[in-house]
Amino acid sequence: MNPKSKSIEKMREDAVNIFYAGLEAVEPNAAVKNHCRLNDHRLSVGDRTYDLSKFNNLFVIGAGKASAPMASAIEDLVGQRITRGIVNVKYEHIADLKRVKLIEAGHPVPDENGAKGSGAILSLANDAGKNDLILCLMSGGGSALLPLAAEGLTLNDKQNTIKVLLACGATIHEINAIRKHTSNIKGGRLARAAYPATLISLILSDVVGDDLDVIASGPTVPDSSTFGDCMEIFRKYEIIDKLPDSVVRHIEAGISGKIDETPKIGDPAFDNVNNVIVGSNFEAVTAAEKKAKNLGYNTLILSSMIEGETKHVAHVHGAIAREIIKTGNPLPPPACILSGGETTVTITGKGLGGRSQEFALAAALDISGSEDIVVLCGGTDGTDGPTDAAGAVADSGSVTRAREMGMNPRQYLSNNDSYNFFKTLGDLFITGPTNTNVMDLRITIAM
Repeated sequence: MNPKSKSIEKMREDAVNIFYAGLEAVEPNAAVKNHCRLNDHRLSVGDRTYDLSKFNNLFVIGAGKASAPMASAIEDLVGQRITRGIVNVKYEHIADLKRVKLIEAGHPVPDENGAKGSGAILSLANDAGKNDLILCLMSGGGSALLPLAAEGLTLNDKQNTIKVLLACGATIHEINAIRKHTSNIKGGRLARAAYPATLISLILSDVVGDDLDVIASGPTVPDSSTFGDCMEIFRKYEIIDKLPDSVVRHIEAGISGKIDETPKIGDPAFDNVNNVIVGSNFEAVTAAEKKAKNLGYNTLILSSMIEGETKHVAHVHGAIAREIIKTGNPLPPPACILSGGETTVTITGKGLGGRSQEFALAAALDISGSEDIVVLCGGTDGTDGPTDAAGAVADSGSVTRAREMGMNPRQYLSNNDSYNFFKTLGDLFITGPTNTNVMDLRITIAM
């Protein structure tokens, strides 16, 4: 078999086109406008309608990688009615706005810009009165971009805590539980600050299952996690000794009742809140499915809710691809298997990469020597780990080509160095900032 035959090249091209079809479905500007309509002075959001003439002020706040184009959509809808607006975004994830101020800040590790912007957002929410309306725009990355530390903690404490959590393989749900309990703005606290104003939160989901209290650490949503849960997470990953002492003491103080818990269901802070999901991973996956079918593939969506260790998930996808070729199950070739969600990487090496690139490398090893198989895994935000790549493309000849170039793929995998592996092969998948974020999209094609 030619490791990079014409059929492989066509499959790789198809995989890229399928990915972009999924991406287009969750473009934030369009997603907001699909859920919001303005008719004269009446703003319809989901199944509710608001008479804008009854509000003294209309404020816009928010945070996330996709919040700039979301704010652009809001300016298109209600532009001159906006009194003031502040939105925190990741560096370079910007848009040309007239009424809403953008503050670029650090992600995934928060920085001082994020802290200052968060303080300004909280202050604006506190200033809103009973007859004011707040439109809150939240998307993936919002947690890192709202790093307003709880009393007694510093930005440095939060930065070091996130680094430890990312390195130990904690899930996004677990990381956000910690974020909520070390923050003055997350876990429903932004809603508490905004009360009694009317608050509409438009949310682009980047978490498995679209759990509202997890997306951006749920600043406008009742929190289901507790200080006790945070301590259990620390114990689960055996990281208490690696965390800042101040953070551990803070969680212990919360457990003992010395610090108030985050607001829960039934708290009056949520009486005037409407949380609406405007885009999700499932929408991206189903749009990708439609494109794959149009390209002539028998198509199956495994799930948009896949979690777990990246290497293990990759092995499962590789096994399904090999099964398709050998037996025609669960569907005959030409086949396209789609999945979404967000896996985790337990870092044991010193290399460079991210979960999507590591998925592609692990899958490459699993499908090596098979008939024609192509795997593309990419982050819908255009960023995979601390790299300039969204992910990578691998095929059943990738390992052979790598070895011919003097590389040992397994060594690269054990060193978590998938970026340099695919950079050498010329198979990094680079999209640039997409200004959206609904987790990852995985495409496996078998002929």
